[in-house]
Amino acid sequence: MKIVWKLLRQHLSIGQFAGFFLANLVGMIIVLFSLQFYKDVAPFFSGNDNLLKSEYLILSKKISTLGSITGQSSQFSETDLEEIKGQPFVKNIGEFTSSQYHVSAGINMAGQQMRLSTQMFFESVPDAFVDIKSISDWHFDERDDLIPIILPKNYLNLYNYGFAQSRSLPQLSEGILGLIGIDIHISGNGQNHDFKGNIVGFSNRLNTILVPESFMKWSNKIYGDGHTSTASRIIIEIDNPADDNIVQFLQKKGYETEGDKLNAGKTNYFLKIITGLVIGIGLIISILSFFVLMLSIYLLLQKNTQRLENLLLIGYSPAQVSRPYQLLTIGLNSCVLIISLTIIFFAREYYIALLNKMWPSFEGENIFISIASGILLFLAISIFNIIAIRHKVNSLWDGTK
Repeated sequence: MKIVWKLLRQHLSIGQFAGFFLANLVGMIIVLFSLQFYKDVAPFFSGNDNLLKSEYLILSKKISTLGSITGQSSQFSETDLEEIKGQPFVKNIGEFTSSQYHVSAGINMAGQQMRLSTQMFFESVPDAFVDIKSISDWHFDERDDLIPIILPKNYLNLYNYGFAQSRSLPQLSEGILGLIGIDIHISGNGQNHDFKGNIVGFSNRLNTILVPESFMKWSNKIYGDGHTSTASRIIIEIDNPADDNIVQFLQKKGYETEGDKLNAGKTNYFLKIITGLVIGIGLIISILSFFVLMLSIYLLLQKNTQRLENLLLIGYSPAQVSRPYQLLTIGLNSCVLIISLTIIFFAREYYIALLNKMWPSFEGENIFISIASGILLFLAISIFNIIAIRHKVNSLWDGTK
């Protein structure tokens, strides 16, 4: 064994092994750091930390210029709805139903000698998707002329901070508007009727003028045109808006969403792509460093071919001849692993401290993913090195027979 070590030291190229060491170190750090960073920050986008809870998405089909000219339908077919219901990220689905008649509404502004009136429309969704505190007010009685109405919260903001200020009108709170009666006139199918509207809440979720689904079915039957059509907008309930499968499905189908609920999902999707690219680069560097090491070992073996053959002829086994070279590679790989994990540990402490300043509740995952991945890479590279060296020495042994 000592003789083999002496031969090894005689032709050892420090530069070649230093190149392998640095390349393997850089590759290992890139791979492990990417995995650890993704594991730490992914809960912000995956909803595992309860920052992102069950959410609702409103879907519609894109209306293109060509579709407008050719009269292409923007409604969801029964096949579309069944496909959406079958997606694993969908908990519940509801359809928007539109009024099939003319609606006009008016409000008398007391003390202002002014009456506001407008043409409008109604829509409804299943009651399970309505987001108001007092759901008990959300019902319609056919024997009563009172229609509960939910308005989008941004309508109130537009009035208070835009229209009211420009016309020197009083700003209105949600409570005040709940006390104001709205005169509603409905006409269609040769009939017309006057109703009173009562604003029972404001929605941050649904950007439309909502009435109870029971009223919509009843009024469409009486004042509508009798035409039954599928919805052009649907609302779906999902557990995790950051699920990148949602983004991929909607892009594939060409569906649009209202608002920015999918920003987290898109961020998570691109985070995975970037992490995959970085890890790929790290693995390529590690593979190249592996070939640099093998080239260096092969050069050593080639320079000592005659001496090694003599050792094999005088009784040394291939395992004994191979062992110093194998121990050398294992030692280098071990140093790479230890230094990589040390650098990642301190780098992780640094960015964890930065993230804690922005999100005090942030804790991150444990460092087990880096340790386990590092050990797996170490074992994989070392095993390949050991097998390759032994194969080379065996070829020398076969040549001496």
